[in-house]
Amino acid sequence: SFPKNGQMDDQAGFTLLSMIRQEMPDLPLLNLSSEESNRQQAENIPAVFLNKNSPVLHSEIHSFFINHLGFGDFIFRLPDGREIARASNLRQMETTVPTVPDESIYFHGQRNHFSSWLMARSEVVLASKLKPVKVSDFANAAEAKKYLVNCIYEQRKGRQMGVITELVSGSFDPDADFIKVGKGSLGGKARGLAFISTQLKENPEFQRKYKNIDIQVPKSLVLSTAGFDAFINENNLKELATSDLRDEEIAKMFVDAQFPEWVRNDLESFIQHDRYPVAVRSSSLLEDAQFQPFAGIYKTYMLPNNHPETTIRFERLLMAIKLVYASTYYESSKSYAKSTFHRLEDEKMAVVIQRLTGSAWGDFFYPAISGVAQSYNFYPIAHLKPEDGIAHIALGLGKTVVEGETSLRFSPRYPQLLPGFSTVDDILNNSQRFFYALKMKNFPENFGADEDATLTKLDIGGAGNHSAVRQLASSYSAQEHRIRDGAQSGGYLVLTFANVLKYKSFPLAEILSDLLEIGRKGMGCPVEMEFAVNLSSDWDRRPSFDLLQIRPMALGQEHLDIEIREEDIAAAFCYTTTALGNGRSNEIADIVYVNLDTFDPARTVEIAKEIGRMNKQLVQQNRKYLLIGPGRWGSADRWLGIPVTWHDISGVGAMIETTAENLKAEPSQGSHFFHNIASLGIGYFTHSQNGVDFINWNWLKSMPIEQQTTYLNHVKLENPLTIIIDGKKSQAAILP
Repeated sequence: SFPKNGQMDDQAGFTLLSMIRQEMPDLPLLNLSSEESNRQQAENIPAVFLNKNSPVLHSEIHSFFINHLGFGDFIFRLPDGREIARASNLRQMETTVPTVPDESIYFHGQRNHFSSWLMARSEVVLASKLKPVKVSDFANAAEAKKYLVNCIYEQRKGRQMGVITELVSGSFDPDADFIKVGKGSLGGKARGLAFISTQLKENPEFQRKYKNIDIQVPKSLVLSTAGFDAFINENNLKELATSDLRDEEIAKMFVDAQFPEWVRNDLESFIQHDRYPVAVRSSSLLEDAQFQPFAGIYKTYMLPNNHPETTIRFERLLMAIKLVYASTYYESSKSYAKSTFHRLEDEKMAVVIQRLTGSAWGDFFYPAISGVAQSYNFYPIAHLKPEDGIAHIALGLGKTVVEGETSLRFSPRYPQLLPGFSTVDDILNNSQRFFYALKMKNFPENFGADEDATLTKLDIGGAGNHSAVRQLASSYSAQEHRIRDGAQSGGYLVLTFANVLKYKSFPLAEILSDLLEIGRKGMGCPVEMEFAVNLSSDWDRRPSFDLLQIRPMALGQEHLDIEIREEDIAAAFCYTTTALGNGRSNEIADIVYVNLDTFDPARTVEIAKEIGRMNKQLVQQNRKYLLIGPGRWGSADRWLGIPVTWHDISGVGAMIETTAENLKAEPSQGSHFFHNIASLGIGYFTHSQNGVDFINWNWLKSMPIEQQTTYLNHVKLENPLTIIIDGKKSQAAILP
């Protein structure tokens, strides 16, 4: 009863419930009364009736919340009340809706059961979106189902962005963007991915600016360091950190070892749901740190992941992870660790299994563009400033860029200023001619011995019918000695990226500028990131920009004021206006230089081996040395420079890249090799043919030779060199 017009109205409660029912027909109503005679009147409204005197009243109220307010499972029913399916979460709801009969969708849709269930789970935005939608708005039940599924999918995707999902055994969600397996650390590389994924979520205006492009971190699963610890301990492999075994012997021991059962089970649930090409990447505790990044030291394996038998795909994945683990204890890893004063015994390895960016072109898979971008440019030219940043891009997989092969260099703020593309001859000489792709057929038998066994190197001209090549190429006419933008019939294809950098068919430069700034603000220092781009090849497919890796850059001590005086230059045997580093040192009394009289670009691999042997001797004597040679140090392209690895030069104190008549290459700062050199504070100088830089070869050749090989001379000085580097002006002088 309730007072009305001065009198008690014993129908007030029923009147109120009836009014609510008229205004909100789908709202669940509850009538609590101690009078059993009121049951029929409540059911006529209709409303659920509960007797206050019931001995199980609390249980009945609980059932009302579960069955009518959406706090329990969503129970799919037919109009006659029969239960046909259940869903306990959004993922199950998304997969169940397409399978239930149409009459069930109509039954629940007409009563707003879907929005009520979502509201009870605090999915307020989605519930509010669905509430005004009526099933009569759709032509048929199939359209209604599709709309409901799409709404749930978008909600789950948006909620998962920037979130690390812990894998619970038996509940793998193939739509989760970032999954973690195990309780250990993510490692450096995976931490960077988690960081930038969070930054993307926290910058919605950036996403809105490029609303027609999918800017994202590719789907990734991280096997944490707990997997590495369990694998190492259960197979008694810890002593390999200090062993002298060859890399091949270490790899065999890892391949023969067995994974713990929990790791196998979790990875098997992943491989059952994913048949997309993947990259299996290292993510160690020390990797991508600011001052010892271990960039490119550990192995990466790429898998087509397309075999029809799950067991074979699973075993290949396990093999790749084992080999990434094994690279923790390889010779190059041990050499680099010694240079950073880290103990390799303390290193732990997580592994990132990441969807590979790209598209299939015949039997090959690769992205249209891959590259490295840095928010600080060590070698600015013309009016560019170091803070304008620099990017190196290439067609195909990123191996071209990170291993120092031919790529296109530009500043994201000035994308049409291309220093290597000034004339037609420059473009022909400096443009990329080959690119890397993943082989989708004929999985190699020697997969374990070679991390590149699944890759192939393709010629630009031979891939001229691939859409990605045609979107990025221009045409050269030999008769006119002229290059025209666009891939035109009858011309020789030249990779200029004109459609992207000049005509902005894809806003690559703008995206890079914005992301570098987001990364710089988030990390509080300049950053370097690796990325890949898929261009749209048809009207139905959105282009994508995928962030593969981000790490802080080490800039050394550029804040120290170092001055190179005119008298220093006059007394120097080497002076350069393109130098990396900062400071003054008097620690190096040995010079190892490539003899330009015997240098042969076809013998750069042999030269690298000679350097490795001489480096080993000097390391044993604890003598740092200055290394001088033509082309890019550490380039994987033997025709652009000497392909030394870190193990070959682990004792170097400073390096000079110069030119020879038969080898001239632009300096590269986008490679893993260069990043490690920069982070360790090793002086790196480029001797250019600009009329200002010089090396006094006569003085160098006049020095008595301590040791000579086919291609190298080793000079041992009585007094150490004085090396002066002005990092603010990128100048350096080396005085005897």
